[in-house]
Amino acid sequence: MNLQENIQRIREMMVSEEMVQSDAWKSIKKTLDILKDKKKVLILSCSNRYNWDEKNKDIPKSKAIAMYLDDELGNNSTLIDVSELNIVPCEGNVSRKDGNSCGVLKAMLKDKKKNPSGDHRCWASFNNPDDELWKISKELFESDAVIFFSSVRWGQTNMFYQNLIERLTWIENRHSTLGESNLVKDIETGFICVGQNWNGENVTEVQKKVHEFYGFKPNDDLYWNWQYTKDSNDETQKSYKDSHKKFIKDTKLPDFK
Repeated sequence: MNLQENIQRIREMMVSEEMVQSDAWKSIKKTLDILKDKKKVLILSCSNRYNWDEKNKDIPKSKAIAMYLDDELGNNSTLIDVSELNIVPCEGNVSRKDGNSCGVLKAMLKDKKKNPSGDHRCWASFNNPDDELWKISKELFESDAVIFFSSVRWGQTNMFYQNLIERLTWIENRHSTLGESNLVKDIETGFICVGQNWNGENVTEVQKKVHEFYGFKPNDDLYWNWQYTKDSNDETQKSYKDSHKKFIKDTKLPDFK
């Protein structure tokens, strides 16, 4: 490769990097512009991070985006950290030998403080008094948009998001299996995920289909991901450290503490 070809290649790489950086910020700004028109937005952050002391406190990248949006939206949004709630696992009542009992009237949460609409019908909530899924459903039914946030772990959503989406199955069953009204048909949805080096784009597309199946109204502009590199074999310490710097540069977000 001669000198001119090398120069051209470097220019192309620089243009490509600038596009990636600007696209991340553009996605955040577009998301914010869309959500500002909503009366009430529910922001569900599903990524966690263990912090052993205040000096080394660290916030997951996807949660940083969630916090920024919540801060910008002010009183029009509610941010819930799903990883801090006690949400018990799904009890698997969808495919019993006697049929699908997920979302039936008998599973309605009786406590009117937790279930003011009367629409929360989940056996895991019914059978576990300490379960806190109601804190999400209560806000969800009062919102006209909900944005899910997740990290990518081993090419999939993380466990907190997966547990949440499984526990919300009763919402989908109400209209798809039981023939009742669709409770979420007017709620616009989005999904934003952050990953290191593998499969973020596919994870995002799959979750859009999941939300469609649930009966939500997915907005294409609210489904996007940020990923540091497409080299799935890049697992070096340098890569992980550099990804934080690039994330701040790409997204232009403040450093939340």
